Amino acid sequence: MLKLEIIVCLFATLIISAVLTPFIRKLSFRWGAIDDPNKRRMNKIPMPTMGGLAIFISYTFATNFLLRKQMPTHQLYGMFAGGAIIVLTGIIDDIWVLKPRQKVFGISIAALAVYFLGNVQMNLITLPFIGTFSLGWFSLPLTWIWILAITNAVNLIDGLDGLATGVAVIALTTMGITGMFFLNVGNTYVSIMIFALVASCLGFLPYNFFPARIYLGDTGSLFIGFMIAVFSLNGLKNATFITVIIPVIILGVPITDTIYAILRRMLNKQSISHADKKHLHHRLMQIGLTHRQTVLVIYGIALIFSFISLLYPISTVWGSILLTIATLIGLELFVESIDLAGKGRQPLLNLIKKIVKENTSKSNH
Repeated sequence: MLKLEIIVCLFATLIISAVLTPFIRKLSFRWGAIDDPNKRRMNKIPMPTMGGLAIFISYTFATNFLLRKQMPTHQLYGMFAGGAIIVLTGIIDDIWVLKPRQKVFGISIAALAVYFLGNVQMNLITLPFIGTFSLGWFSLPLTWIWILAITNAVNLIDGLDGLATGVAVIALTTMGITGMFFLNVGNTYVSIMIFALVASCLGFLPYNFFPARIYLGDTGSLFIGFMIAVFSLNGLKNATFITVIIPVIILGVPITDTIYAILRRMLNKQSISHADKKHLHHRLMQIGLTHRQTVLVIYGIALIFSFISLLYPISTVWGSILLTIATLIGLELFVESIDLAGKGRQPLLNLIKKIVKENTSKSNH
């Protein structure tokens, strides 16, 4: 298929998603997939959820019909089966609300579908300065953990209008560019599938951005997170430091928010599934940003992570290691400055203040 034809198909996917969304909005009200206002929610009026169904339908139509010539059949069907299971799990949760372990069960079944039917799995790992190892039977649990972690990370940041959708567009676009121009793994169809999902998200975003008329719901956030995990695994069949670190950096926003949410709850001796209003977007709003400003700031942070990820394919191993260390230090300073781990938990900032104070004291003497 010619590049122009692909672009036309992607544009058609965007239009299909935009046209479908108002119908899904009405369907959400009819099925009872509604977020009612409460102390945990940001909305002041009942809001329809299940918006991700429009993304799933338009993406599925694009990959199975519009772009069908580009797709390997076995992998496409496996990914469709996994995506359908995830969407069904999300729909049930949006209507009746599932317990965390029930959602984990749904994600696990979807992960098994793509592992066995779509052959999406980690098989080998190459460690710098050490060598390459076959994962053997560890392949299945590591693939499952990866899919579960990434899916839940994206699900957790879906707390403000347009937040998860916009961050996903930035992350997916970066993944598509990286796969097509840098990693050169020969799987151009994966990048085309990624851009099809980007088009589906962009068609939905105008309805989801502040002030939103419909939410992604777990139908959307679980599906998008699941697909991001699956797409990244296509570059992890033979995992190396670079192929592992790139998707982690690209998904820096949801992964950081998830890690510090778990850490915060452990330090407070709470269950890791305990809900709170101390996520990244909550903290930014608590320090004075408006709803729209918070979303745009997090978009900016996501873009910074994306730009950093693009440096890895052109760096040496040592350059990549130093880049990772610098990124982690910068991230920790930002996290501590907004008290994401909890009020007063600022070990690195306190260390820097102590060193500066000691140096200032010495210079005065």
